Amino acid sequence: MSSVGIKGYAYCLNHTPELGLHYGNTPYIERMTRGETEFLSELPKHLQAYGEAVSYAPNQAYIGGITLDEYEAQPQPWYENRMADAMRYGKYGEIMPEDEFLGLIDICDVFDLIWLEKGFASLVKEKLVQDPVISETILARLETGHDQEDIDSEIKDHKAMPLYIDGNVVGCVRSGHEVDECLFPYVLLENIASKAGGVLSVLHLLKNSAISPQEIDFVIECSEEGAGDMNQRAGGNFAKAIAEIAGCVNASGCDVRGFCAGPVNAMIAAASQVASGARKNCIVVAGGAIPKLYMNGRDHVKKGLPALEDCLGNFAILLVPDNGEYPVMRLDALGKHSVGTGASPQAVTSALTWEPLQKLGLSFQDVNKYAAELHTPEITLPAGAGDVPLANAKMIAALAVMKKQIEKKDMMAFVKEKGLTGFAHTQGHIPSGVPFVGHACDAIRDGKMKRVMIIGKGSLFLARLTNLSDGASFFIEKSSGTEAVGAISKDEIKNMILEVLSEISESLK
Repeated sequence: MSSVGIKGYAYCLNHTPELGLHYGNTPYIERMTRGETEFLSELPKHLQAYGEAVSYAPNQAYIGGITLDEYEAQPQPWYENRMADAMRYGKYGEIMPEDEFLGLIDICDVFDLIWLEKGFASLVKEKLVQDPVISETILARLETGHDQEDIDSEIKDHKAMPLYIDGNVVGCVRSGHEVDECLFPYVLLENIASKAGGVLSVLHLLKNSAISPQEIDFVIECSEEGAGDMNQRAGGNFAKAIAEIAGCVNASGCDVRGFCAGPVNAMIAAASQVASGARKNCIVVAGGAIPKLYMNGRDHVKKGLPALEDCLGNFAILLVPDNGEYPVMRLDALGKHSVGTGASPQAVTSALTWEPLQKLGLSFQDVNKYAAELHTPEITLPAGAGDVPLANAKMIAALAVMKKQIEKKDMMAFVKEKGLTGFAHTQGHIPSGVPFVGHACDAIRDGKMKRVMIIGKGSLFLARLTNLSDGASFFIEKSSGTEAVGAISKDEIKNMILEVLSEISESLK
């Protein structure tokens, strides 16, 4: 089987300005190393309220509240032109407010690491019961809460980390070990928050796909967190931890890591299992990364902008055998960044776009959209990182010129037609191509697009192990229906073989 069906997808955001203020890596390290600096005193003045996050056009595009055509039509700058009719829930998922997300974090805690204050836990329960994907079984996992005095004692005497809403302590994260830094509150908060975001997306995915959690066979998680202890710092397993809370009792799972290329590699890994027949219903999921909150906050504050990096981004995608009904992910023309490819932008772009196109005898023009690194430009431009999706589209256009597939004068027309405006938070692994899968599948189903390419690129040098870059890519297109032959029974296959052997025997007489 050379293609696999994409049955469903979900995209959610968790609005977490106070988690970012206290535990986003940039403000956290600033506070730890330099104390309360001018940046830290100014940052709270730039935080967005929940309603502002919901009405921010890129966030609506991410959760499917608006189509990408509607997104392109929104006046800019987006932070000055909020959407008046924006809603919490979109076609793909939701934007969950911070108090409810702290409740979800508690729900996902299985080692009594998260303590919430009694009154706060009660209020959160009243809100979470309204969420269409939070079942009674899941909600029953929310603790009744602890006395404020006990929480204050944990923070003061046992190195617990406070959790805040509106500047008030409403809970804490307790330490998981006396000396193991991998199990200290800061790391545990990262991990449980990532797990919780993944759970929320899986719950929306199950709802969107009209599939029961019991039908899921395998889960692959591909965030940028690494859970473990001092003896094996990233052993995992986020995938099974997410599946457990989501009720996927028949699923197993594992984690795939590759920095920003992780999600595309995870998609390929999951699709390969489905295509081989090893698994039937596979979910690829990723939760958000608290350290990435306000990563560029210093530049946003300096330039008088809202602190826009205030959401944890997460997603989930369901892959199934190709039965002709769903858009498909092709496995016969995958792009890959090989060890010997080189790190130049031209070499990377060629490996991930030109080479897969060549495998299928296609031209650059045969792809409707190229989705790579879909960072929201209003986040990256003030920090000097440029418009990343635009830069990628220009690089692909330049390569098309080099390959004599378009004229140089047509480059910007190519960029406009084939490129995308970014709409994803700087959550590392989240922007690289995968946010477009949902919009792309909808467009293919509606006959508006024929073929798209999803591209993931990773910066492996961040781990100080190699200077190599990484990357992978795949095509999504309409199913040809030919893979449905997988439904033929063993007896039918046996009879077909016997018929062929009989014909050969007759021809030899």
